[in-house]
Amino acid sequence: MSIVRERRLPHLNLTLELPDPVVDCRLRFAVPPLPPPASSSSADSAEFRLSDFEQLRVLGHGNGGTVYEVRHRRTAALYALKIVRTDAADASLRRQVYREVDILRRAAGSDHVVRFHAALPTPSGDVALLLENMNGGSLDALLRRRGRRPIPELALAAVARQALLGLAEIHSRQIVHRDIKPANLLINAAGEVKLADFGVGKVLRRSLDPCDSYVGTCAYMSPERFDPVTYGGDYDPYAADVWSLGLAMLELHRGHFPLLPEGSRPDWMALMVAICFGEAAGAVLEGTASGEFRGFIECCLQKESGKRWSVAELLSHPFVAGADRPESERALRDFLTDNSD
Repeated sequence: MSIVRERRLPHLNLTLELPDPVVDCRLRFAVPPLPPPASSSSADSAEFRLSDFEQLRVLGHGNGGTVYEVRHRRTAALYALKIVRTDAADASLRRQVYREVDILRRAAGSDHVVRFHAALPTPSGDVALLLENMNGGSLDALLRRRGRRPIPELALAAVARQALLGLAEIHSRQIVHRDIKPANLLINAAGEVKLADFGVGKVLRRSLDPCDSYVGTCAYMSPERFDPVTYGGDYDPYAADVWSLGLAMLELHRGHFPLLPEGSRPDWMALMVAICFGEAAGAVLEGTASGEFRGFIECCLQKESGKRWSVAELLSHPFVAGADRPESERALRDFLTDNSD
């Protein structure tokens, strides 16, 4: 569910019941129609037509669209086709699609960002994005398939390393994701983890480019995204991505959203209070995880953004760098095999 918020915090008597333990807080504003893809792209839509593909199954839903697994009729190659309902009454969705296409093209060649192939027109006027098929789905879907049982710590080391490499790649291109969560971390059968869904991402075109803080999914927002003055001074979107990743890793470790009681259906204010006034960094109790994992989470979930470790520093953290890479990747593949449909 998308809602409109002021940059300042709303009045304390505002509550909102959620269908899930999260609520999307995306800003909405009028935008021009989505322009056609640039003809210079190697993945130009001229290579493909919608009629070239056979629909196989639904992979997921979200952000105004549905993702299908499709097969190319001539080559039998499998792809993911994300169809976004971009009716004229909701111009913000067209803006999100345009933003996502732009970012995916800028991230071309990244090993840890889902690959973009083409933007295809549809008879209904909707937009279809042809993407790499990550046949394992999202890590959130993986949790749900296994009854919200936690992902083993050794496998999580492989997830963290690959997600951090994805953040390193986009941050080096001055791109921030702003909506890191298990639902936007995709995995394939080979155990490769990639960043997806850049609908509220942003390209920072200048070093002092302003970056709206109040977009994304509320449950995974860092404290300074609610209150920049108290928790960060100048808003640092790179540090906000780190917080979101740390919270996502903690959720994968716990099996459920970690800052609120399991099974709760919180309103927006409950989320804000848990994030700003709770102790996220201490959510991993001693004895429930290794010291390396607890330390990694603490480095990600510092409330003051300036104290949070950078992506480069986290890649050298003992939980990531100290894990045997082949062994952790094997653990992740084994986990997928044990929980395949």
